[in-house]
Amino acid sequence: MRVSKAQAAANRERIIIEAARLFRLRGFDGISIADVTKSAGLTHGGFYGHFGAKEDLMAEACRHAVRTMLDEWKAVAERSPDPLAAITRPYLSMRHRDDAGAGCLMAALGPDVSRQSAPVRKVVTECLRLVLDALARLTTGRTAGAKRKEAIVTFVTLVGALVAARAINDSALAEEILQVTAASISRVRG
Repeated sequence: MRVSKAQAAANRERIIIEAARLFRLRGFDGISIADVTKSAGLTHGGFYGHFGAKEDLMAEACRHAVRTMLDEWKAVAERSPDPLAAITRPYLSMRHRDDAGAGCLMAALGPDVSRQSAPVRKVVTECLRLVLDALARLTTGRTAGAKRKEAIVTFVTLVGALVAARAINDSALAEEILQVTAASISRVRG
C-alpha cells in the first residue's frame, strides 16, 4: 500500500527524531536501522525509501539534534534578561546529564563523530558553527572576534563539564562539577 507524500514526510521526520534520540543515547554503533525504525513505529523495509544509507540518517539526525537545541536556546534567551545564564542553567543540570537522548549532540556524540565519515563530520562542523554563532550573539565581547572567542570557550566549557559529569557514577560529584562550572561561566561574564 502506497502512502501519501504527506505521510511519507511524516514517517521520515519520525525516523530522524528517533535516530537523533537513540544515537545520542547509545552512540552511532549502538543503534541499528531496525532499532530506529521500530522505535519510530515503522518497518525496517521502508527505511531506504527515505535514506540511501545509515550514514545519511546519522547526518540528518545530527542536524535535527542541533536545530532542536538551538530552537530551545532561542526560546529561552528571548524570555530572559540574561540569556546566556538562562541557557547555561538547564545545560549544566542533572536533568540534562541524565537525559543524553534529548541533550546536546556534542556532549553525547563528540568522540563518536570524530570516527565517522566525512559527510557526517561535515554536517556536525556546520552545526557547531551555528552553535558558536548563536552563543556569540549572547556574549559580552566588544568585537566580533572577542565574542567568537568567548563563545568557543563557553561552549567547550559547557560540553566538557557535561561529559565529565556523565562519565562518573558519583551524583554528588557530578552535581558539584556542573554547579562549579555554571558559577565559573557567570564569574567570567560578570
